Amino acid sequence: MDPLAARWRRAVSSLKELRLRAAFLRSELLRAEPSSVARALDELCRDAEQASPLARDVLGAAVPVLADPELAERVEELRRIAAEGSLLSLSRLLRRKARRQAAQPASPAIDERRLATSSAGRALTLGERRALARRPTRAAFEALLRDPHPLVIRNLLANPRMTEDDVIRLAARRPASPEVMTEIARHPEWSQRARVRMAIVQNPGAPQEIAVPMVRLLLRPELTQVVAAADVPGVVRAAARELLERRPPVPRGPGGAIEQ
Repeated sequence: MDPLAARWRRAVSSLKELRLRAAFLRSELLRAEPSSVARALDELCRDAEQASPLARDVLGAAVPVLADPELAERVEELRRIAAEGSLLSLSRLLRRKARRQAAQPASPAIDERRLATSSAGRALTLGERRALARRPTRAAFEALLRDPHPLVIRNLLANPRMTEDDVIRLAARRPASPEVMTEIARHPEWSQRARVRMAIVQNPGAPQEIAVPMVRLLLRPELTQVVAAADVPGVVRAAARELLERRPPVPRGPGGAIEQ
């Protein structure tokens, strides 16, 4: 067993709060040598492909960190190490979109009529909307949920009045804003919710660099649903199909087996 992967397993199993798990993995990904991180992630990916619950928990804490744009250079370095070192499971986790595919669509243009407004009907400034999103009240939530700016969404996701249904509405919105989807994916708690993950993975506008790693965290029924979804990008469906094929059967007595 890789020593760094073993360390991460022990730490994650002892940390019950999702936010603490993500903070720990973030510090580890930045502290350790990239080659060591790559080997540890490859082992965990391989074990998660074989339905190891603990490996999946560790990856669940790592995926939001890998989705953080601030770590883009580190992720690219890990992708390079995986390719050069034939770390196949890690390569599948960090699979980039095919070059022949069209670029991700630009974020929708801002329609000020849909932004939160003052009592006088004036569209609020970005600073005002960010401040409003931090208030522990659901006032103006409907308008804030439509806000296209990622900094507003970041504050909204941290609002104690935010609900899982609210986050699912954000993640399922079409046309999707890649920046907003990234904010949801990098959140250490909301991104761990199964329904939120599925909303991201099934949104055709979700950046594939986010959707593909999230596929590694899905259970068999969810993977089957993704494979059957015609509007999910091909690279995401391919990742789900590949993982289904690698997922082992679960024994059910002497009469046969069922698969999870």
